[in-house]
Amino acid sequence: MSNSISNSSSGSLRKLALWLAYATVTWNVIECIVAVSAGAIASSKALVGFGLDSAVEVLSALVIVWQLRGELTEEREKRALRLIAISFFVLAFYVFVSSVIGLVSQSEAETSLVGMALAVASLIVMPVLAFFKRRTGKAMSSTTVVADSKQTMLCIYLSVILLVGLVLDATLGWWWADPIAAIGIAVLAANEGREAWMGDDD
Repeated sequence: MSNSISNSSSGSLRKLALWLAYATVTWNVIECIVAVSAGAIASSKALVGFGLDSAVEVLSALVIVWQLRGELTEEREKRALRLIAISFFVLAFYVFVSSVIGLVSQSEAETSLVGMALAVASLIVMPVLAFFKRRTGKAMSSTTVVADSKQTMLCIYLSVILLVGLVLDATLGWWWADPIAAIGIAVLAANEGREAWMGDDD
């Protein structure tokens, strides 16, 4: 009887983790399209970087789907973690390089009200997803699901950085606030990539 209850509980947790992954994919596809489009229009490095992070988060969530739809082995878990880590590193490299180029060329971004609204919306949605992902991952003893929750937490930090950068640029005319915010995004992404690669689920 106890094994039956345990299996039922495990199955429910896996379904919840999958549902959260699908919800993450849906939200971040929308977020990516809006952020990259608005960033391109406003020439905002931070906004484009935020959108690319959303694309990476879609990849991370799809890795979770791939993992949970197969046998939950240690090797499969390690491979999934490495894929998530690599996605972080690629994002960090691209955003950092483009931000440095923006600082050197002193390219100014235009005000993006759409970007500000998107950052605020992300600050509402992402904490909810992150909380349930982390709790579910801990209950499943899944390092990968917990790592994915940290990817979602990163999106919260990025939303704050993005919002501050856009507001400073729009209100005070600090053109450098946008690329500096983007560099902050790159640093956070690189750190999360390192922790995912090492399998740190704290």
